[in-house]
This record gives sequence, C-alpha cells and structure tokens, in this order.
Amino acid sequence: MRVLLVEDEPELADVLADGLRREGYAVEVARDGAAALSSLAAADVDLMILDRDLPVLSGDAVCRALRDQGHPVRILMLTAAGTLDDRVAGLDLGADDYLPKPFAYVELLARLRALGRRAPAGSGTVREVAGVRVDTVRRIAERDGRPLALTRKEYGVLEALLAADGGWVDADELRDEVWDDGDIRGRGVVKAAVHTLRRKLGAPDPIESAPGLGYRIGGGT
Repeated sequence: MRVLLVEDEPELADVLADGLRREGYAVEVARDGAAALSSLAAADVDLMILDRDLPVLSGDAVCRALRDQGHPVRILMLTAAGTLDDRVAGLDLGADDYLPKPFAYVELLARLRALGRRAPAGSGTVREVAGVRVDTVRRIAERDGRPLALTRKEYGVLEALLAADGGWVDADELRDEVWDDGDIRGRGVVKAAVHTLRRKLGAPDPIESAPGLGYRIGGGT
C-alpha cells in the first residue's frame, strides 16, 4: 500500500515514516497541505495520514479539496483537537477515520489496516493476467491457483506489471513504483527482484523483457 504522510513536525514524521516502512508500506512525506496536493496529483496513493493543523494549506482545506474532486484516497486525519465536535467536523469534511493526538502507534497501524481493506468505490481488488493473479487488498498472489510466497518488493513488481494490463513497464517506472525514497534506488534492485519473481512464478515464464521497453505480462500490443 502506498501511503502519503502529511505532517509538519519533522521528528514525528520521521519516526512514523520509518515505522510504516518497516511494516511494508511505501511512504512519501509531505510537510504542508500544498505539498500534499502536489504529491497526490503526481502519483497514485492508497492512504493518506493527514495532520489537521498544517502550514500553507490546512488539513481541512486539503480534505475538502480532495473530496470536491472525487479523489478516491482514503484519509486518516490526525489532530491534537480530539473533542467529539472536532471528530464529527473532521469526518464531515470527508475523512474516512480520525485519530486524536497523542495516539498509540499500534492503534494507528490497526486503523491503517482497516482503511486498507476498504477498496475505493468502483475499483477492482483482483488483477489477473495469463494465470497470474493478485488480490490487491489482501495482498495475495497466485499462479494458476498456486499460492506464491513473495517478498514485499516481488509482490510490488508483480502488481505493477499486472496493473499495466499487458503493456510494457520499464525498470525506472518499476523502481519508482515499488522502491520508496528510503530504499536503494539503482536499477540492479529491479533486475534482481524480477529474477527471483520469475523463479517463484515457475514455468512457463509469464514475464517478457525487451531492451528499451522493460517488462510485461500477458503480451500486450
């Protein structure tokens, strides 16, 4: 799952980002509301942890703008304002959940898992091409009905290839999609992940590769 963490307190943002990455999330950090909207316009994000009290553009304004646009990102709003009226106001703005500060980290994780199980309206949760299947909510991968034991990076590569629906995905695109800013970003990590993914998928190899084009599953046109 791709998470945008919008938090202007540097220490808290760094601690949360590191912890979430250890839990398997791909995390990007924005320090103010305007930067959050720019990040959402530039990349697909599944979940957003949104501080309500932000510089430049408030969390309320960010939430309202996204819902006015019909953006499907699921929003967990964080704030020091934790009264009942505050929680109701945050939810009425369009937040999917609301967590007052200070909070327990384990509760934050539980709420993110719950939000992650909610597929955006109208979106599919299962992708399948050439007998290779992933459930993007439960993060389950199969080949012809056989469960696959994949690492987080292998799963991310497989999901990205299936999402391309037979189209080519080059190494740079895979790197940007699967490896977040806290990871090694060289092309070699993509090649290594594809190699081990192919081995786990088994024969016949469903992943095609071509110089200058990248990788694909399913033989697009």
